[in-house]
Amino acid sequence: MVSRARGGEAGAAAYNRRLVSPVDSRLTDERFARRVIAVASVVIITVVGYLLLGPRPHGGVAPAVAALPLLNASLNATSAVLLTAGFVFIRRRLVGLHRACMVAALGVSTLFLVSYVTYHALAGSRPFGGQGWVRPVYFFVLLTHIGLAAAIVPLALTTVWRAWRADFARHRRIARWTLPLWLYVSVTGVLVYWMLYHL
Repeated sequence: MVSRARGGEAGAAAYNRRLVSPVDSRLTDERFARRVIAVASVVIITVVGYLLLGPRPHGGVAPAVAALPLLNASLNATSAVLLTAGFVFIRRRLVGLHRACMVAALGVSTLFLVSYVTYHALAGSRPFGGQGWVRPVYFFVLLTHIGLAAAIVPLALTTVWRAWRADFARHRRIARWTLPLWLYVSVTGVLVYWMLYHL
């Protein structure tokens, strides 16, 4: 009788674990992901903010990093193309191609971040020399670009995380905001480069 009782208790416990564990596991993973995304976002935004607003390096632009602004603009343009292609593919229900484009866009944006941080750590920020009507236009584009770039870090990471977890309903809800903001940041990154170096 004791053996049967214990067997029954063990079976009930196993049954309860099957009922509860997936939910608990998902909630635990979600909380952990939120913490990781929050920490990563704060670190990235703090580092970039310090490089933009902190003390400037002395000695001018080193030849080794002089080409990085053009590389950064190229990476932004590539990101915009990949994001647009990914949107077109998902509208046509080509999920595999959509996934490939979005993962590639995240990778390109990560390379951009590394290159951007490297350049500003070694060369600092280039002052804008334009005058007249173009000056307020440039600073409007720059400030909206910087502000939305800070917002896109947690948004993009959360969007990718939900897709990876196959939480597609919530993925779609946040992607409606992430995609246009990410596209704006990518396109204005190219525009800021052009205005800063070619006007």
